[in-house]
Amino acid sequence: MNIPLFKIFHDELDIEQVSTEINSGANWAVGPKVEEFEEKIANYMGCEYAVALNSGTSALHANLLANRIGKNDEVIVPSFTFIATANAPLFVGAKPVFADIEKDTFGLDPESVEENITKNTKAIIPIHYGGCPCKINNLKDLAEDNDLILIEDAAESFGADINGKMTGTFGDSGILSFCQNKIITTGEGGALITDSKKLYEEIVLIRSHGRLENEDYFNSASFFDYISLGYNWRMSNITSALGLAQIEKVNEIIQMRIEKSEYMTKRLNEETDEVETFNPPKGYKCVYQLYSVLANFRDELIDYLSENGISSKIYFDPVHLSNFYSEKLKYKSTLPVTEEVSKKTLTLPMFPSITHDEIDYIASKVGKFYNDR
Repeated sequence: MNIPLFKIFHDELDIEQVSTEINSGANWAVGPKVEEFEEKIANYMGCEYAVALNSGTSALHANLLANRIGKNDEVIVPSFTFIATANAPLFVGAKPVFADIEKDTFGLDPESVEENITKNTKAIIPIHYGGCPCKINNLKDLAEDNDLILIEDAAESFGADINGKMTGTFGDSGILSFCQNKIITTGEGGALITDSKKLYEEIVLIRSHGRLENEDYFNSASFFDYISLGYNWRMSNITSALGLAQIEKVNEIIQMRIEKSEYMTKRLNEETDEVETFNPPKGYKCVYQLYSVLANFRDELIDYLSENGISSKIYFDPVHLSNFYSEKLKYKSTLPVTEEVSKKTLTLPMFPSITHDEIDYIASKVGKFYNDR
């Protein structure tokens, strides 16, 4: 077999929606599909506002700008994450401060976060690793007690919830990613969600050059004033059309991921006890954007799986140990749980269309690897 790490789930609706916009011969960049997609996101997430942007990274950057975070400010982030989470404070001249993770969800450890709060701390950016909610309620309490801004990096957890409340809606705002390997995809793309009208209006300005827009810029002869510094972080109308097709089937996509992940867990546990599978806390709905395990002899296992046509990847190597942070920025963070977990974590193939036969093959090869040692 040849099993990739992920496959994009799509159907005829995706092709039809994008083709319709292309065939219109107009509004490829800015158009009504953007606002429609934003409305669908907000309704699905259960929040007041959503702003579509060209990536989750841009959403993080814009969020910190809109919250006036900058020089001499500190932002507490995990090191066990994609590097954009940690880099975002640097984009605005602030300092990322690494806190450790806990083993239940691989999210920020509230105790470690509390230990890292100083008079310069302005915000906390937790992630929901692999589609599982972190201990966000504890982090929310910490943020409120210390008058800090709580920005949820929910890039990996679209559709995840705790007792029905969506990740991304616990804090002051949340960011989403629609990159190709996420729960739903627009190829590249992201969004910011919030209940704050003020933040929403700031982000709308920032994403389009600080231009005050009351109507479609490209189809109007009106004067548009520029009232702040901004960037070109817009999501296109074509991209939004794809997003609309994807969000129509998001519940189906999530249910398939959950069912396939539960079967993977069952089969791995039948094959070996050398791999520790993930068990979300009670009341936590995990959408399995990543299917990650803790594996003994991990690096050897990666090579063995590759030799047998099975893709796997390390999500994540600690950011604080990267060359950029350890050598160029001279970070000397002490994060024992992050480093322990990252030495064993391994992400296996997981996507909605993966078959039970493919999962059986993966599990059997994992089992054979350990049995043959």
